[in-house]
Amino acid sequence: MELPESIKKQIGQETGEKDQIGMSDSSVLIFHDKILKIQDDHDEAQNEWRMLQWLQTRLSVPEVFAYEVWNGKSYLLMEKCDGKMACDSYYMEHPSEQICLLAQGLVNLWDVDIGSCPSDQRLKKKLASARYNVEHGLVDMNNVEPTTFGEGGFQNPRALLQWLYDNQPEEELVLSHGDFCLPNIFFHQNRVSGYIDLGKTGIADRWCDIALCYRSLSHNYTENTIAETMANLMTFCFFGNWEFGRIGEKFVIIFYWTNCFNAG
Repeated sequence: MELPESIKKQIGQETGEKDQIGMSDSSVLIFHDKILKIQDDHDEAQNEWRMLQWLQTRLSVPEVFAYEVWNGKSYLLMEKCDGKMACDSYYMEHPSEQICLLAQGLVNLWDVDIGSCPSDQRLKKKLASARYNVEHGLVDMNNVEPTTFGEGGFQNPRALLQWLYDNQPEEELVLSHGDFCLPNIFFHQNRVSGYIDLGKTGIADRWCDIALCYRSLSHNYTENTIAETMANLMTFCFFGNWEFGRIGEKFVIIFYWTNCFNAG
């Protein structure tokens, strides 16, 4: 594989192993103590580089060793996070520990002062992205929740998009990861040791990450246990301030966002 000189200087003759876990459209090579992420040079790639720089002293994110745009591709070489992904078998077998740490991961994000945050990921931008995907036929219908479309759901992505425009919630602005799913959060020694895949990170509604966390957990837990799992997560996040009514108002709405801007 041809690589930019700035990357070659950092990795030398070491050969990376391709990551098989993530669902993004990027290629990720894993080295002994480094990660190389290669993707098209689009807005998310640029935002990830920008947010990694801004968050270096604010949150547990990887140190960047090199970044270069070359032949239309973005090459981001960064340190390997300590610990294991939140979806590691250990944490799936110890759900109480997993949920406590996921809640801490959310609270850590919300505690960051967003006064100088360089990335705006508020609802207006998300809906614009969703509209573009819908109008250009880019919605990945293989990457939506089973109940979103069809019987009991929406007729098609355009109908869902209109519903989202008609039911916009008031936003509770915080630092949002933007893709808060289990493979993107690392734990080590009973703490959150790393956040990765920051292409959608920026100022947004706190319920965006809660909804995405729910989506990720629901793919790993049975229908019978997911309600209790989410109740525990919310308890840890809000210290018992668990208002089921807010689910109807905000959580469901934001959950549906995930089905409009997944482009195929």
